[in-house]
This record gives sequence, C-alpha cells and structure tokens, in this order.
Amino acid sequence: MVSPVAERALVVGLGTSGLAVARLLRDGGSQVVAIDDDPGATVLGRAAELDGEGAQFVARPDGAALERLVTASDVVVPSPGVPVRHPVFAVASALGVPVRGEVELAWRRARVPLVAVTGTNGKTTVTALITDMLVASGLGAIAAGNIGLPLSEAVGRKADVIVAEVSSFQLQFTDSFRPAVAVWLNLAEDHLDWHPDLAAYARAKAGIWAHQEGSDVAVANADDLTVMRAAADARGGVVTFGLGRADFSVADGQLRTPDGEALAAVADLARALPHDLANALAASAGALAAGATVDGVRRALLGWQGFPHRVALVGDAGGVRWYDDSKATNPHATLAAITGFPSVVLIAGGRNKGLDLSVLRSAAERIRAVVAIGEAAPEIAAAFGGLRPVSVAASMDEAVRTASAEARPGDSVLLSPGCASFDWYGSYAERGDHFAEIVGRLLEETADAGRD
Repeated sequence: MVSPVAERALVVGLGTSGLAVARLLRDGGSQVVAIDDDPGATVLGRAAELDGEGAQFVARPDGAALERLVTASDVVVPSPGVPVRHPVFAVASALGVPVRGEVELAWRRARVPLVAVTGTNGKTTVTALITDMLVASGLGAIAAGNIGLPLSEAVGRKADVIVAEVSSFQLQFTDSFRPAVAVWLNLAEDHLDWHPDLAAYARAKAGIWAHQEGSDVAVANADDLTVMRAAADARGGVVTFGLGRADFSVADGQLRTPDGEALAAVADLARALPHDLANALAASAGALAAGATVDGVRRALLGWQGFPHRVALVGDAGGVRWYDDSKATNPHATLAAITGFPSVVLIAGGRNKGLDLSVLRSAAERIRAVVAIGEAAPEIAAAFGGLRPVSVAASMDEAVRTASAEARPGDSVLLSPGCASFDWYGSYAERGDHFAEIVGRLLEETADAGRD
C-alpha cells in the first residue's frame, strides 16, 4: 500500500464524495482547498463545516483564480460528477499537476483489504451481495463507493473488509489503486458523453486490475470478450464466472464453485433472470476470494431480494405483470432485462448519453410493442421501425396507458428506458417511482371498473 504524505490538495466539487475526501485529506495533514462552481445551500453548508484550520472553500473561481489554485497545489482531486470538459483538467495538464480521484486517495489510507466492483451494469447489486455474503460469514464488511457511503469515509470506520463500487470516472484517475479482490462484471456502450470512445471507457475500467499482483484476485466475466482480453494482462490470479464455461457457473440447476460444490439451487433464488444468475456468480466468486464461507455465500444468495428500480415487480393484474427497471440507463441493461421475459411491451427512452440505441432491435422477437418516451423517442422509434408497433407518449401517464392497451395476458410491461432520466426527472429513482405510482392507479381504476 502507498503511504500517504502531506500535500496541498485542490478538491473540485463539494458533493458527498468531495466533502468526504476533503475531510480525509485535511485530517491526514494535507492543506486542502475545495472549490465548487454552483454552490447551493447544501454545498455552502458543507463548506462552512469544512472551512477552518487546514482547509478553505472558494466559490465559483474564474479562469485566473483556477490557474492560481492549481499552481499552488500538489494534486487535483475531481469529484465523480465533474465533467471532463471542466477547465481544471486542461489547467492541471498544462501545469503538470497530477489528477487523482477519491478512490485512489482513499485506498492509500485504507487499513483493511478492499474488494472493488466495476462494470457497465450490475455494480450496485454485486457490491451489496458480496457485502451480505461476507457479513453472513461472520466478517465485518462495509459497502462503500458509488453505492452510497463514500470510500473516503469508509476507510476510517472499523471493519474487516471494505467492498467498494467503483465507476470508470473514478478508475480513470488512479495510479496505484490495488484492491485485494477486483470484480469486472461486463462492458457495453455507456458514458460516451464523458469518455471519448468505447476504447477509452474500457481502458478506464481496466484500471481496476492494473496494479494487482501476487495473491490479488481478478474476477472476470467469461462471457464478455473485452473483459477476458483485459484479464489476460492481469498480474494476480484470475477467477472467471459466467453462464457458459467458467470457474463459477450454473450446472444441473445449481450455482457451483470451480470444484463443483453447489452454492444454491436456481429454483430457490428470489429471481433468476440471466443477469441475476451472472451477478450471483460474480458475487460468489468475489466474496469467497475475500474470505467468505460457502455457507455464508449460500445464506446471502437465498435471502437476496434485489433493489428497487432493477426489474422490480410493481403490478400484476389480468395476466399482465408490470416491472420497473428504471435503473437501466443504457441499452445493454435494457437488453439484459428483456432477455428474461418471453413477451414484453417495452417502455423506453429518455435522455440518450451518446449511445447506439439501434442495438435494441436485436431483442425484437421478444417484444410485442414499444412505447417511446422522452428526448430519445425518435431514436427508439427508429430502432424498431418496421419490426414492431411503436407509439410515442408525451408523458409517463400516457406511456402506461398506451402500454396497457397493447399488453395481452402473459405479457410483461417493462419500463427499461436504456437512457438517462434527466429530460423528465431528476433521477432514475424518481422516474421509477412515478411509473409505479401511475401503474398502481391504473390497476385500481381497472379493478374498480370491474366491480361496478
């Protein structure tokens, strides 16, 4: 592990992780300056809490002030939400000041082993599952990173192991990050509004394994060619998972370890869609590598109920089931969800992140009809044009009612947008909650009409 040293740090963005890393650096002896370009009441409250000995806050620095601040710093620490177009990156590059992310700096101060999880889809689920498996095995485990608790805060807490969900943005700015166990779930087009292309996105993800060696373990998806190519360069041990040939796999209706030991029967899991099984296998591999017991893994798998907004059942009436998969903000996630159902009425669209939505047409054989929503509605309609009936809805209420008219007994109506929510909503959770609320009202109206 790299020893932390006192330094002058410029923290860019005072969100939750920005505040946590600023505190961590300040308490470790660094001189910290935090800046924020849009400080609302919450940020100003954090700034007041932080401002004092060893730290200060600067609001809305102009170009000249930003250059002075970077010049006076030994390291620039951008928060995950800071866009790549922010001038601080160009200024730091021109002045030769290194840019390091919160994950890198927090890891340098960690006192216990770290399990890291990344991937285009499934990160939060696998992070939580690994944590549950370790806890069920009697270990003190904390889930951190993008799952909620900043890693900078988690490293100061008492634990036996920390399980961190890490994004490509965070991995982009690491130079010595070395988790004892590192899980890479998959790679598909996403965040191309931040990364210049898919290759750059993949290189950032590969940072999760870049500094592993010796007894460290890389957990790789055997069904993903990009992940497996990167695994060939891993310098630690490599363990694979997958629905095909892999170390951790499904055989005879059981999730199994490399030596064939049964972890859980597929029939006993609360959900067993293809991506659920892949996530369960990945988590099992990661947890066992981090010290979990087979019994702990088994108990966590059998007790797992999933998260809201991830193919969550929100309604069931007249032979039609309604699912909220609002967390699917890229087409890869939408395709994974569709694969789990024989016949779908799909509600998709929102704000595209520069991704190719036409790939959704590959799932047309499972789709009865499509309801396109949001800014990307024309792209969704074009993807299915001539293949399936497509309606365009101007609101979520209209989308739900249109989907209801298209659905037949045995169908699943699936809100799986393949896009971000920020055209109509403040978050994917808000979008999913609104969908569930409208579905609930519609099913109540239908039931009331049937009683009249």
